[in-house]
Amino acid sequence: MRIEIINTGNELLLGTTLNTHGAWLGGELATLGLRVQRQITVPDGDAITAELREAMERSDAIIVTGGIGPTSDDITREATAEVLGVELITDEAALRSIEAFFAHRDRAMAEENKKQALNPVGADILPNQHGTAPGIYAPPRMSGDRLCAIFLLPGPPGEMKPMFNNEVVPRLKSLADVTDDQQVRTLRFTGIGESDFHNCLDDTLAQIENLEVGYCARPAEVDLRLIGPMDSIVQAADIALTAFPNECFSHTGESLEEVVVKQLMEKGKKLSLAESCTGGLIASRITDVSGASDVFTHGFVTYSNHAKQQLLGVNEVLLETHGAVSKEVALAMAEGALARSRADIAVAVTGIAGPTGGSESKPVGTVWIALATPRKRFAIKKFHPQGREYFKQSTSQNALDLVRRTLME
Repeated sequence: MRIEIINTGNELLLGTTLNTHGAWLGGELATLGLRVQRQITVPDGDAITAELREAMERSDAIIVTGGIGPTSDDITREATAEVLGVELITDEAALRSIEAFFAHRDRAMAEENKKQALNPVGADILPNQHGTAPGIYAPPRMSGDRLCAIFLLPGPPGEMKPMFNNEVVPRLKSLADVTDDQQVRTLRFTGIGESDFHNCLDDTLAQIENLEVGYCARPAEVDLRLIGPMDSIVQAADIALTAFPNECFSHTGESLEEVVVKQLMEKGKKLSLAESCTGGLIASRITDVSGASDVFTHGFVTYSNHAKQQLLGVNEVLLETHGAVSKEVALAMAEGALARSRADIAVAVTGIAGPTGGSESKPVGTVWIALATPRKRFAIKKFHPQGREYFKQSTSQNALDLVRRTLME
């Protein structure tokens, strides 16, 4: 099925708003065994009409996000009616739903909001349980010989996502004749590169019938996406896990932080963190997981040498002799976090994110990661020179993986 996504809004093209819709919709469609053949972002205005006309000629279904609000620049429903050659009429049920939305919140409804109840003749209203803008579904018959379905969804993610899951997915599955035979499974790995998979697995996986293989590389992480019948997926997963048994941290698409929190819960362990170069990113990732309060005790962000001494008890002599970015200081930070938090595991990171601050002996990208428990302590050295954002993400990934492997032992 040929699916196209049209994201609308000047703010997306100006860069003031990050366009996350395409990535999210692509992932959700992939779980159905469906593909996005094209994605485009257009400004508010006439460009929406022109793009709809073009997309209808090459697509079986179009998903449009944004442009169905109450303001003058929200013209997606008008553009759709024009392209389909039908009138817009007020849907009374949609209007009552919008009025009830405001009444429930004890707010006066502006006259402009009535515009959101307009619907192309022959199209279906998609209810919005989380906002005022109902969605619209124009079935394939409305586009004549082109037989292209059109879905109009609101721009805010909190409204778009539930509407897609509740209203769009069932219709797409019916249109595409999606069966339960098509499955999607994502295995997530860390500590290896994308090229390792290509060199080790590609030829073997290519021999499995009815299997589609895809990779997604992130800082210090590679996802292996398997699509096809369950028998083919199980066969492929077994091959990948045999080749990289220790590097796979999730068989079901969970994030590394979710896996670590789950492990800590299962083993009844507490974790504390001492962060310098990551500035609290590791703690942020841990606390993004529901239930983290049961296993995470302390997060020390000791960016300066003074903070390392004051909060973690790092000896000034160590800092002067070895420098803040060193094995000795990393170990002292981990030990200090363990002692002060009384957790079961403490992890510390100290490094040079760049682009300044490096030296010949300690270039930009150098990081030491230390782990301490009541019974052992050790530190590893890593090198991530690709920029601050990549450096911080990779370092946090390596630190979390160190906890995962320790808990596995």
